[in-house]
Amino acid sequence: MPKPTMPDLPARRALRPHRMRAGLWGLLLACVTGAPAQAADPTAPIDLAELQRQVEAAERSFAQSMADRDLDAFSAHVADDAVFFGRDSVHRGREAVVAAWTRFFESPQAPFSWYPDQVEVLASGQLAHSSGPVLDPSGNPAGRFNSVWRREADGRWRVVFDRGEPPCRCAPAAKKS
Repeated sequence: MPKPTMPDLPARRALRPHRMRAGLWGLLLACVTGAPAQAADPTAPIDLAELQRQVEAAERSFAQSMADRDLDAFSAHVADDAVFFGRDSVHRGREAVVAAWTRFFESPQAPFSWYPDQVEVLASGQLAHSSGPVLDPSGNPAGRFNSVWRREADGRWRVVFDRGEPPCRCAPAAKKS
């Protein structure tokens, strides 16, 4: 019996701005109207810089949900199968994550804030990592977050893994002579 072979894949094509604009307009239209976005063309070139901007915007929107005290907006950024690491436990799935984070939305003032200062996207354009400082209500560093984002079928980026860490209490590096 002959061994099955992989079909030839089309070669990557040069960036075509008109195709990118059409895709962005489709995503914008979907966001404004609520209509489903068309599936991305798997043969279209990947613009990693644009995807990094999308992930950064998603992370900033995620953080804004905390500032706005909007648990529903927070929940919309969390993937159905997300895993969030808590101080003493791991929360699996959107429902468990939202249940664990509800306490952070109960007071009129956010107990912390965050913003991304580093975003990287895989060459496939499907997964991304964002990281940045977590700040206390006075704006002082309280830790650092690390989130892994996945681009879902609807084109939206959602958090699949999230972990916050306290600030490093490391001793200063020894001076070299």
